[in-house]
Amino acid sequence: MAVSAAQIKELRESTGGGVMECKKALEEAGGDLAKAKEILKLMNAKTVEKKAGRVAGMGKIVSYIHPPGRIGVLVEMRCETDFVANNPEFIALSKDICMHIAAMSPAAVNRESIPEETVNLQKELFREEVKDKPAAIQEKILEGKLNAFFKEMTLLDQPFAKDTKVTVGEHIKSKIGLLQENITVARMVRWETNT
Repeated sequence: MAVSAAQIKELRESTGGGVMECKKALEEAGGDLAKAKEILKLMNAKTVEKKAGRVAGMGKIVSYIHPPGRIGVLVEMRCETDFVANNPEFIALSKDICMHIAAMSPAAVNRESIPEETVNLQKELFREEVKDKPAAIQEKILEGKLNAFFKEMTLLDQPFAKDTKVTVGEHIKSKIGLLQENITVARMVRWETNT
């Protein structure tokens, strides 16, 4: 089935996908926009999986100062090439990540960045909270509490401030599909005045 330029444009605007990917998804979905969005998600997941192992050796350090100047953020965003590092989509993503950090104040980039002692301490506190529950469900409750802890504390697990339906990690993955390169957050620092 042939798809129109208007359909491609509509799908691109709602998903941020590339022209050819949107055209292919619409053709595969028989012109159905909702199905095409699902196909794009699957295509993006495959792209992210392929790109995940690649070295993100280039990138940018991006800053953000929240008005009136009491909160500042620096983020090291990594990608594979200078071409993508200078791409407006990558720069916009980097700035969005900075603003998210300013607003949500994550303690670490990912779960692996949180010190093991901190995680173990949280586990012990959660174990104490669930000790009166039936033994059969204690581990499930503990796992749920630990996941909630990571969701609050780690950047990649937090709901994205501009679209809370996705996490920051999922938002970055959507840009990996768009830019066709591995993208990571290498480091972050957030400062806030004590006044």
